[in-house]
Amino acid sequence: MQIGNATGCSSIWANSSPSTPYTVDQNGRGPAWSNSLFEDAAEFGYGMLLGQKAIRDELKTKVEALIEKDASVKEAGQAWLDTMTKGAENRVATDKLLAAIADNTTEEAAFIKDNKQFLAKKSNWVFGGDGWGYDIGFGGLDHVIASDKDINVLVIDTEVYSNTGGQSSKATPTGAVAQFAAGGKETKKKDLASIAMSYGYVYVAQIAMGADYNQAVKAISEAEAYDGPSLIIAYAPCINHGIRKGMGKVMTEEELAVKSGYWHLFRYNPALLGTDKPAFTLDSKAPQADIYQDFLDGEVRYNSLKRANPAKAERLQSKQKEESAERYTYLNKLIKLYGPAEQ
Repeated sequence: MQIGNATGCSSIWANSSPSTPYTVDQNGRGPAWSNSLFEDAAEFGYGMLLGQKAIRDELKTKVEALIEKDASVKEAGQAWLDTMTKGAENRVATDKLLAAIADNTTEEAAFIKDNKQFLAKKSNWVFGGDGWGYDIGFGGLDHVIASDKDINVLVIDTEVYSNTGGQSSKATPTGAVAQFAAGGKETKKKDLASIAMSYGYVYVAQIAMGADYNQAVKAISEAEAYDGPSLIIAYAPCINHGIRKGMGKVMTEEELAVKSGYWHLFRYNPALLGTDKPAFTLDSKAPQADIYQDFLDGEVRYNSLKRANPAKAERLQSKQKEESAERYTYLNKLIKLYGPAEQ
């Protein structure tokens, strides 16, 4: 796995001494992680992908030449060529190819062995927050998902610029209080998922691990398996939300966000277009509208406006509830639009 990480909260979690969530397996294999500037994470991760692709294209040429030269490696070499774009399968094929050429002294075999770390298909990811993905780095993110290359993007959506003190971003919903929106944000949240889906060939999903762990894992697995660009937007409660339950209850808060209809879970898989399976799946159940206000009241970013200016809070929060209901209606329309092909 190769990860290009936007500098910010996610890079602090990922690469702070004395601990890191990344490690290696029993074979010494693990993620290659690096972070670049906050604003150019997509371009940085894309460069990692292109660099790897250039080397693997050269390896492909060498394997093809070796097959022509040495019949004893044809089976292992062809298996590697046939699985070049398939993660788990290519790892197995790589091990078999290296075993087959262990004693091979040709120029091609020497090159393959010298570059063996690039043989196995890598999982390429870009990680960043909403301040990057929705806002400052959106141009780069848009460029990368429009490339139609096999790269995956995870946007950790806290709905605010978390790393720099809680400023309002384009991911901040109507009525939320944040820096530069002290009186509650007047405009609705940017629909990053729909922008990405408009390309038609980008895998897109919204997840919330505390609400549906299995759906989150399934979306990540599908994105990785999809041979093309993917975008996963993950709801992430943040200390700047001022959760009354405390940060130890963020999984519970995610569950309430989904049950109330504040956040929706779905998956759009272009690989299923034209098949007997739906390309779009709405994984959220019908919102429980009666608990929507309970969710808002449980966070300082919403209840502080209610205390300071009740009339304005009522206006903005009512507007936000309407926008959430409209979005759920819109997502239901996508079920019909991207349903199974007629038999």
